[in-house]
Amino acid sequence: MKPFFLRGIALQYRLAMAVLLCLGLMIFNQQLQPLRAALGTLFSPLQFVAAMPAALYEAASANLASRDSLLNQNHDLQRQHLLNAERLQRLSHLEQENRRLRALLDSPVSLDSRRVVAEVISVDQDPHKHQVLINKGTQNNVYVGQPVLDSLGVAGQVIAVTELTATVLLISDLTHAIPVRNARNDIRAIAHGSGRSNQLELPNVAMNTDIRVGDLLTSSGLGGRFPEGYPVAQVTSVERAEGATFAEIKAEPTAQLARIRYLLLLWQTEGALP
Repeated sequence: MKPFFLRGIALQYRLAMAVLLCLGLMIFNQQLQPLRAALGTLFSPLQFVAAMPAALYEAASANLASRDSLLNQNHDLQRQHLLNAERLQRLSHLEQENRRLRALLDSPVSLDSRRVVAEVISVDQDPHKHQVLINKGTQNNVYVGQPVLDSLGVAGQVIAVTELTATVLLISDLTHAIPVRNARNDIRAIAHGSGRSNQLELPNVAMNTDIRVGDLLTSSGLGGRFPEGYPVAQVTSVERAEGATFAEIKAEPTAQLARIRYLLLLWQTEGALP
């Protein structure tokens, strides 16, 4: 590289020229402004080209960072969605159970009776037995023969008790019978289980007995096992065959025996024990 200031005779002359050039540029700075602007406009594409690699690098870095951030956010949102979906399912289940419990507590139970909600924990798999196991026992003062209801009517009675559980015989079992009364005209009868969860039978009812389809049968209170006045079944068919001694009467239980989840245990008086 050649030095700007050469040693020799013209050294002072060159220095003077450089000083004069600087002074001229300082003096005519305003007049040279358009020229500088034109040169800047002329060379601005070169500046953009020179700055392009750095801009591309920054854009690529930002894009990769944004993509990673979006992937992380998407993963977090999916995880949160699964958690919320699980909570929603639990809330839906709890809401259904809450409705069942409210229906039980709002059922037409006499106000002077003690009542306890029990949950069904198993159902007898024998098709000839209509029995369920509940999670209340002697610790809760449950006793054999205790009446059991669901939210719509009489469901059965307790037939066996342990310390923590009790077995309930449903009214649809072949071995079960309950005294009933026709709510329309007070005619009394005995409703027997038929072995089907949706049907009871009223045997030994005289042909001329005033029982019609649609009549509501309630517990009569006879025998002292079931309190009086609770819904038991609704008459679905009455057949009076010519020459027969008794009418063939069938009724549908008001309790939802095929899909019981909660049951209500009753005591005749507050705090009464057998």
